[in-house]
Amino acid sequence: MPTVAPLDLDGYCLFASFIGEVPVYALADGTVHRLDHGHHAVEMHDGLTCAVRTLDGKALITGGEDGLVRALNAGGTAAEIGSVGRKWVSALAAGPQGAVGFSAGKNAHVRLNDGTVKDFAEERSIEGLAFAPKGLRLATARYNGGTLHWVTAAGQPIDLEWKGAHTAVMFSPDGKYVVTTMQENALHGWRLADMKHMRMSGYPAKVKSWSWSAKGKWLATSGAPAAIVWPFQGKDGPMGKAPLELGTRGDSLVSSVVCHPTEDIVAIGYADGMVLAVRFTDAKEILLRRGGKGPITSMTWDDKGYRIAFGSEAGDCGVIDIRG
Repeated sequence: MPTVAPLDLDGYCLFASFIGEVPVYALADGTVHRLDHGHHAVEMHDGLTCAVRTLDGKALITGGEDGLVRALNAGGTAAEIGSVGRKWVSALAAGPQGAVGFSAGKNAHVRLNDGTVKDFAEERSIEGLAFAPKGLRLATARYNGGTLHWVTAAGQPIDLEWKGAHTAVMFSPDGKYVVTTMQENALHGWRLADMKHMRMSGYPAKVKSWSWSAKGKWLATSGAPAAIVWPFQGKDGPMGKAPLELGTRGDSLVSSVVCHPTEDIVAIGYADGMVLAVRFTDAKEILLRRGGKGPITSMTWDDKGYRIAFGSEAGDCGVIDIRG
């Protein structure tokens, strides 16, 4: 049986993850809590708005209501790496070669590993950021679509147009697709080779959590009483195909999803705090956590795929070890 090591915190957990082997929990009040031979808290911001782990897993990047972007390493040391003045940091992204993207209002910035900062302006407020898996290319999400920017290479920005408010953006692991979440209960995608549109709709609620499977063949999403998992293994992606529906429950919406780092398994968190692990091939379910005080807001597998750090709206967080 899986075991759960609980961590009861006071506040909304925006992001639960690992720095190296150390579980970390970023709360909306601006503190980051670390479980490293005991419980340690670091004051990162006067109000925290977003957080993301670097691609090498060695640091947590946070943005705040104080306009600062900071990095926290595995030893618990924090350093300022960016600022947007008096505005709130609205979105973050971790990129290849140590790049960090952050935005406020209509402006996005990319801090390169050498400390150089590149600036990009949009006509609408930027709601989401993502880096392509290869090459320094940044995608933004905004009203009526998004934009693709080359960070260090010459090249004109490419507009991704689709009417409506787009709230987050992500590249597929192979770099062939860009997908956004929308203010309406839908996803929208573009196949970059020919800019063909992909519309993924039918959700009863907004999609607030999504995760690519280990080999990029599936995209798992929240926003329904099951994890809605779209197939991306063919050249047309999910177009004309029905998604898998995993972990279906009649009484609670899925609020968070995270795919296993190597296996075709997804961990599913629900609005009542329950967590299941479900296998894609046969929909076999394993109960990881029975329930809690609030909806699961964030989950991350460790690099070995044995532990899950999880957080909730109510601050009841912890670590699930699937080895028991």
